[in-house]
Amino acid sequence: MAKLYFKYGAMNCGKTTALLQAAFNYKEKGMRTLVIKPTTDSKGGKHVVSRIGAGLKVDHISDTNEDLFEYINRSSNLSCVLVDEAQFLTTKQVDQLFNVAAQLNIPVICYGLRTDFKTSAFPGSSRLLQIAHNLEELKTICRCGKKAVLNARKVDNEFTSSGGQVAIDGEDSVSYESLCGSCYIKLVGSVSAE
Repeated sequence: MAKLYFKYGAMNCGKTTALLQAAFNYKEKGMRTLVIKPTTDSKGGKHVVSRIGAGLKVDHISDTNEDLFEYINRSSNLSCVLVDEAQFLTTKQVDQLFNVAAQLNIPVICYGLRTDFKTSAFPGSSRLLQIAHNLEELKTICRCGKKAVLNARKVDNEFTSSGGQVAIDGEDSVSYESLCGSCYIKLVGSVSAE
């Protein structure tokens, strides 16, 4: 049986770069992948783009109301489904991807953030952490050299703990920095579930 994988980490840990490498590996072996990203991820337009400059045109941009199982079931000769920015999927879509692996026997590899800048789980990430067959943390470092585990939002280069859950990096003077717990508390403030 194929599996549903969730490869997660803080911002800038190489999630998209890992997706691009996986897509290349499948293509090099003559296998067909389907690369999907949610409409919420407006960065890169119709491409997935890593911060090191590599990119790939996506095969499909998925709306939150779309049934991913039905869409993938209509595709033929797939060796793997790759999903970038999986935190933006709905819980229902994550369930559909689980069914793709279990019923269609197609591996699904999702890449995304575990939590937002307020340390709360995204719905897609929360569901992936609950049902994925395989979980893998991709690591990056904080400004102090420790392992970064949290994402901090900056607006006009100032740390903030207010605002909506989604603001895409680079839009409206928004940027993100990966931080360890100590640096997050020092620069942003206490961690607390809302």
